[in-house]
Amino acid sequence: MISSPHTGDAAVVDDLTIDYPARRPSPAHRAVDGVSIRVGSNEVIGLVGETGSGKSTLARVLAGDLTSARGTDPAPVISGGQAHVLGHALRGIRRKALTQLTFHVAYLPQDAAARLSPELTVADIIGEPILARDRHYNRKAVGLRVATMLDQVQLPLALLDKYPFELSSGQRQRVAIARSLVLSPRLFIADEPTAGIDVTVRASINELIERLRVEGDFAAILVSHDLPLLRHTTRRVAALHQGRIVGLAPIDELLRERAHPFLAGLAEADEHSVVDANRPA
Repeated sequence: MISSPHTGDAAVVDDLTIDYPARRPSPAHRAVDGVSIRVGSNEVIGLVGETGSGKSTLARVLAGDLTSARGTDPAPVISGGQAHVLGHALRGIRRKALTQLTFHVAYLPQDAAARLSPELTVADIIGEPILARDRHYNRKAVGLRVATMLDQVQLPLALLDKYPFELSSGQRQRVAIARSLVLSPRLFIADEPTAGIDVTVRASINELIERLRVEGDFAAILVSHDLPLLRHTTRRVAALHQGRIVGLAPIDELLRERAHPFLAGLAEADEHSVVDANRPA
């Protein structure tokens, strides 16, 4: 049990249970089962786990995405416990309050790159969240902000007039990251943020997240198997298995203790990657 939230917390999750109701052809199932965790207002925390562990559902719900992903898929339902995000209680939250909350929470889903609108240019995609909030916002200021974000994810300004189909998968992912951060959110929730991004560029994403944390009121929850990202940006990582937290510690401590078979496998993969990196070409 976690004590009541206060203004210094980005998120407080207390004995949270999340279910997916039955909807043909999918049966009902429990995705998150009694999870408790606290994320400070200036903290970056990681989530790791196997497919089906509940990590993506937890991230999605904390981001305020309580709707069905597709018409045939059920929406997640908070069936037990509570989650407070930036002071808002998510269980039973009203639509107006949820809309206000999502102004300050950026969510990067796992398929964010595939969701980019094919009819819009890169400039329009990144700037769209600004104009969605204020259609009368100064267009020159929007353009400057868009260019700044493009630079922060190490993409050339020459891409501003390009369309998603003209970009590589890694470039589309970086455009999605730039879009999600363009409004300077207080909480950034990202599901595999470095997926598809070349290893030589991933360091810039790590540095961007760390810089945002250092500069001010910024917290993040990162679902990732990218160990360099977790090492560089997070203070703690929660390991999930079958909807429950089976470990919560700095990533190297989790890998060293190997308290769960998934963590043992992750540690072995990490050891092999270190050996390969040090092997002469």
